[in-house]
Amino acid sequence: MDWFASFNPEVQAVLGGLLTWSITAVGAGLVFVTRRISEAVLDAMMGFAASVMFAASVWSLLLPAIDLAEVTGQHGWLPAAIGFLSGGAFLRLADHFLPHLHPRLALTDSEGLRTSWERSTLLVLAITLHNFPEGLAIGVAFGAAGAGLPGATLAGALALTIGIGLQNFPEGVAVSMPLRREGLSVGKSFWYGQLSAVIEPFAALAGAVAVLTIQALLPYALSFAAGAMIYVVVEELIPESQQGGHSDLATLATLVGFVVMMVLDVAFG
Repeated sequence: MDWFASFNPEVQAVLGGLLTWSITAVGAGLVFVTRRISEAVLDAMMGFAASVMFAASVWSLLLPAIDLAEVTGQHGWLPAAIGFLSGGAFLRLADHFLPHLHPRLALTDSEGLRTSWERSTLLVLAITLHNFPEGLAIGVAFGAAGAGLPGATLAGALALTIGIGLQNFPEGVAVSMPLRREGLSVGKSFWYGQLSAVIEPFAALAGAVAVLTIQALLPYALSFAAGAMIYVVVEELIPESQQGGHSDLATLATLVGFVVMMVLDVAFG
């Protein structure tokens, strides 16, 4: 890890975002070997992804935000509550206005402002919408570690990045596979699948720069990312994990995902 530590926090954040994007691309790349994946596997993947995001929000974002606020003499719960609700409100507004379509739904079920955009574009926008807070969380974590703020470590930022990367794999699958089944070429299905995570390196850079520029923002930024991620979990990932008729499997995968992220954060953070 010494070679990675030699980079400045902004570069670390971008590299972290590139890693999570590349794992999304690997998931999207399954279209090169199969045209279809079972509903049971998709349900399990969505459940796993949901709980990884949930655990990361708690262990890697909210709890450090509370600790940091208390170290700086604030009421620990106040910045956490303000940031958390602000993150959820931001995603709700984006969800309301940005045209998008959740995977496994018909085109008539698209959300946001009405548009004539194609299904592929709407699917990419749906995943991009919740990849933004993931990238932001990565950047904030590396920025905090680089600034030497209490409780923030490079190992913790890496653990968060790995956890987000793990749950990005099914997101790539969730975009590319439906498009392939509907007749798009393998190349186009892969392209749209990986495209959904392109925003993560940019969001990571923005998060790192914001924290390094105004360090007082950190508790709010951590909590903001947590609120946005929890909104995605409750509004999208958990309902999607229950759609394929394999709710028990999805629930077990959810438990496994939470434990995996908890172990990553506690053991390495």
